[in-house]
Amino acid sequence: MMKHLLYILLFALLALSCTKEVIIEVPGYEEALVIDGRIETGQPPIVLLSSSREVYAPTDLDAYLQSNISGATVTVSDGTNSIVLDEICSDNLPPGTEELAASMLGISIDQLENFTICAYTSLNNAIFGQVGKDYYLTVEYGGSTYSGTTRIMNPTPLDISFWQSEPDTPNHGYSWATLSDPADQFDAYFWEIKRLNGAASDDNFTPTFNPVFNDEFFDGLTFDFWYENPNAFGPETPSNFAGMYPLGDTVLIKFSKLDPSVFEFFEKKYVQVQTAGNPFATPTNIPTNLSNGALGIWAGFSPSYDTLICLP
Repeated sequence: MMKHLLYILLFALLALSCTKEVIIEVPGYEEALVIDGRIETGQPPIVLLSSSREVYAPTDLDAYLQSNISGATVTVSDGTNSIVLDEICSDNLPPGTEELAASMLGISIDQLENFTICAYTSLNNAIFGQVGKDYYLTVEYGGSTYSGTTRIMNPTPLDISFWQSEPDTPNHGYSWATLSDPADQFDAYFWEIKRLNGAASDDNFTPTFNPVFNDEFFDGLTFDFWYENPNAFGPETPSNFAGMYPLGDTVLIKFSKLDPSVFEFFEKKYVQVQTAGNPFATPTNIPTNLSNGALGIWAGFSPSYDTLICLP
């Protein structure tokens, strides 16, 4: 009996000690064009181009500026008008246009003065965004052509927005809203805010941490929901006030509709942002509505606006 047991133990040790070399071939990095383009109701199109970065490359602002691309031909069409966009760079702006350029690029005026960044746009109002229209983007760069299509959807305004304090924080609360979602159709929404607090006001609109959602679970319903203050996080904000607006704030809410492909892009993008660094998260591939291997998005927005005054 002991002899048989010894053989079993020896066999188990030999089995456990066996190893097999596994060779994993990691695909080589191939640089791709990244397109970040948008058009919204009543506004000109704006397109930023950059080159993709390999996974271990820096991801700060300096790295992005180094990858910023100029010298492309960018065209936007609504099926009737076809306009070649002008390339504008932050170090060569006409006097008096700095504030407009900063808003279009989504950066502060200070950043605009300190960095050189180029984008493509047009002040020809024939190509400004209109509800219900499809917009076709074409980018010619490096001997290749890339294209994408987006639609500016019919907006769905909020019924009402209101501020509501929490029981334990009577001077701080969240932004609430009532939404009546149209029935029997796909609807997707994007939530951004801009504080109008005098010296503490924001230069641009800021999305919340998870600003995009669709009506999969509330199609045709009227309901209340809340959103956090994306500026109320960090060491300067006490933990019990995180995500809240203080009593007396005034906030401009920008509530936009998205077409399905734009929704898919932003939904996956923010999932990836929220799970970055989590080894247990499911890997997320971000889709695109662009052709020929380009990354990024060509996005139509149809915003409605609501002013939130943080008073009971």
